[in-house]
Amino acid sequence: MFNLGIKDAVDILLVAFFLYETYQLMKKTGTTTIFAGVLAFIAIWILVYQVFEMRLMGAILNQFISVGFILLVIVFQKEIREFLQALGSNRGLKLLAKIFKNKDKSDVEEDIAYIMPIVMAIMDMAKRKEGALIAIQQDVHLDTFVETGEILNANISSRLIENIFFKNSPLHDGAMIIAGKRIKAAACILPVSQRHDIPKHLGLRHRSALGLSEETDAKIIIVSEETGKISLAEAGKLHVNISAEKLQKMLTAKNVKTDSPIATEQDHSRSLPTDDSE
Repeated sequence: MFNLGIKDAVDILLVAFFLYETYQLMKKTGTTTIFAGVLAFIAIWILVYQVFEMRLMGAILNQFISVGFILLVIVFQKEIREFLQALGSNRGLKLLAKIFKNKDKSDVEEDIAYIMPIVMAIMDMAKRKEGALIAIQQDVHLDTFVETGEILNANISSRLIENIFFKNSPLHDGAMIIAGKRIKAAACILPVSQRHDIPKHLGLRHRSALGLSEETDAKIIIVSEETGKISLAEAGKLHVNISAEKLQKMLTAKNVKTDSPIATEQDHSRSLPTDDSE
């Protein structure tokens, strides 16, 4: 029978907190599958070496465990460096305060303030049938995709967004990525979804938006160049033919849920567009 004291309870809480923060770090960098794999490997090692006492297999796994920390440092060197820099600066205190701070009315108003220029630009481009693809970062960082485009790091402006997606602009192809309430980059390359249940009339922009939404928690806006319809992809779901008002609500909401992978706003269109080929 185990005798747990205050010291043991504190030890367990610290380990749980460390695992939780590690998971949050992996989630932000899109490497949760690696984190799950590491935990699975540790669980197998405990079963083989501690529970079943398999000497040969245990010895082999012990060799991997001994160098495992070095391998993790190599794999996550960028993330570890950013974490230590944030922890050693004033941002560390701000980060801790953010963890325990609930989102109040002022935060919501601030979100709406930076979302509105995006929505206004989307409305104007939809009227002119100018194709657009805009990814808005949430918790999972999009640095990998930012590096594939032209770095801008500019303030969010309706006029700037419209100029970038103007048909004769050299940056209108590809996706714009918005992170930290700034336009990080344009002409970025996004992963294309390989799902077979996507209607054939939905083009590359929609498939790229779905592809990114399957890998991250980003919210991706699509404007059809053929029809001027507005769509939003999030969490592997595609909301087709939505209004500007609906778009604003979905961008400021934390999560968007739907039972269907392709959701159509019935109050704006009775069927999906059939000639959207971008």
